[in-house]
Amino acid sequence: MQNNLLFGTAGTPHGAKKKGSVRGVEYVSEIGLDCMELEFVRGVRMKEDKAQSVNATARNSSVALSVHAPYYINLNSAEQKKIDASIERINQSASIGSLCGAESIVFHPAYYHKDTSDRVYSRVHNLLNDLSSKLEEDDIPAVLRPETTGKGTQFGNLDEILSLSSEMEKVQPCIDFSHLHARTNGGINSFDEFKSVLSKIEDILGKEGLNNMHAHVSGIEYNSKGERNHVNLEESDFNYMQLLQAFNEFEVGGLVICESPNLEDDALLLKNSYFPMD
Repeated sequence: MQNNLLFGTAGTPHGAKKKGSVRGVEYVSEIGLDCMELEFVRGVRMKEDKAQSVNATARNSSVALSVHAPYYINLNSAEQKKIDASIERINQSASIGSLCGAESIVFHPAYYHKDTSDRVYSRVHNLLNDLSSKLEEDDIPAVLRPETTGKGTQFGNLDEILSLSSEMEKVQPCIDFSHLHARTNGGINSFDEFKSVLSKIEDILGKEGLNNMHAHVSGIEYNSKGERNHVNLEESDFNYMQLLQAFNEFEVGGLVICESPNLEDDALLLKNSYFPMD
C-alpha cells in the first residue's frame, strides 16, 4: 500500500521556457509532476501580489508547494548581525511562502566553525524556538524544516535534525538523502540503510514523521569532506531505486523534491520508477 507521495522539482523546470514561479507551477502540472519547491536561495524577492498569483495557480493546478530559504543562513555565526540577518531571511521566506500557499520552509541551519555539536545545537534550538513563537504570533502557518547537510563542517547530521524536530512542534526535518550519502562518504546507500533512516524517523517523530516527509533526492558527487555538487541520478552512484523501495515499504507520504541538474527529467524518473511498485 502506497501513501500520498508527491514528486516535483527544486524550482521552475527547465522545459517551462518562460521563467517565473507561476509558469513553473503550470508546467509541473502539465508534465505530470505533483509539487514544486520555490527557490528563494538567492534572496526573497517575490512581492505579495506575485505570491498570491502563485497560490492561485498552485491551487488550480493541484500542485503542492514548499520553499527553500536563502543559502546565506548561519545560525552559529560569530557575528550577531549575521545571525539576525539569517533569522530575518527565514522569517521573510515563511511570510512570502505562506502567501504562496507553502507551509514547509527548508533551510541549511548553521556551520560548526570551532564549536562543539552540543553548543551549536543549543544555539540553533533556542533561535528556532523563538522564531517559531514569532511566526505563530504573526499568524504565519509555517513549519520550519532544517535540512540534513552534506558536509562535515555543517551542522545538520541526521541525529541533530531529528532531535530538533522532536523538541519543537513547528520544526520538522527536511531529509536530504543525497546529503546523507555524501556526508558519510558513500554510506547510506542500500535498502537496509535507507530502512534504518526511516525507522529512526518513525521512532523519534512517530508515524506522522513518515506521513508528512519533506525529502530531497538527486545524484551527487562527494569526497572525503562530503558533498561536492549535485549531478544527474544516472551519473551518480546514489541508489535511488532502493530508496524508493524503502519509501514504498514504509508507506512514506509527503514531498520528494528533485535537485538534480536536469530537474524534471530526474523528478519524472523518480515518480515513474516509484508508482509501478507493489
